[in-house]
Amino acid sequence: MTVQRFDGTTHYIATDELRLAVNAAVQLQRPLLIKGEPGTGKTQLAVEVAQGLGRPLLEWHVKSTTKAQQGLYEYDAVSRLRDSQLGDERVGEVGNYILKGPLWEAFDSEVPPVLLIDEIDKADIEFPNDLLRELDRMEFYVYETRQLVKARHRPLIIITSNNEKELPDAFLRRCFFHYIRFPDAATMERIVAVHYPGLKQELLREALEGFFRVRETPGLKKKPSTSELLDWLKLLLAEDIPVEALRAQEGKKALPPLYGALLKNEQDVHLFERLVFLDRSVRR
Repeated sequence: MTVQRFDGTTHYIATDELRLAVNAAVQLQRPLLIKGEPGTGKTQLAVEVAQGLGRPLLEWHVKSTTKAQQGLYEYDAVSRLRDSQLGDERVGEVGNYILKGPLWEAFDSEVPPVLLIDEIDKADIEFPNDLLRELDRMEFYVYETRQLVKARHRPLIIITSNNEKELPDAFLRRCFFHYIRFPDAATMERIVAVHYPGLKQELLREALEGFFRVRETPGLKKKPSTSELLDWLKLLLAEDIPVEALRAQEGKKALPPLYGALLKNEQDVHLFERLVFLDRSVRR
């Protein structure tokens, strides 16, 4: 059987390292654990991999209250009690009150799907450990119906993490790991070209210089991400901001126009303003 390979898509710029990581996870049949700072396209990767490989996509977005059991199934006892009070005939079959979770849906899929487990580090520290057996054996038991659910095909599981919590070693051993580095200027130019193919090179050059100048500001609490750069460019085009407004005159620092798309808290705005003030004071 020929192993599928991911080569990127027209809508997603994947580096050689990232493509190798996806294909390694496919070859090894192990979950792919993706880390990287917010805005580097971790969640979108699963969407593009599913499209690139021609597989269905199932998504499980993890919250702080999410339990591993919810990925398998949930037993809706409340609905069953209510139906029994109303004399509903459905109460005789407990299976009517079993709600399939995304992992069960992935196991039931007629073709090998891509399953996204998004932001796994938001959940309780025991959450990853509670999934070890299911990810290893590709099966689980439904106690209410005495049913053993086995995967028809092993899904490609893509797990994202923002590093808010350390993940257990036992869980990490079962994954293929890749860290998405923040794009350099050349890669970022290719990403922008996908979203704004007709953008003038002069505007792109000045915008990228301004963007990376903001990112490299010492002491910044939240560095702007790729998605914020794309939002900023959209505003620059919508407001018809001239290229001259983006240039740092004579090397001086300045707040970029429409900086609210890049700086997302008052501390960073005040920091940038202080640096501008100090820079101008030194040059007088």
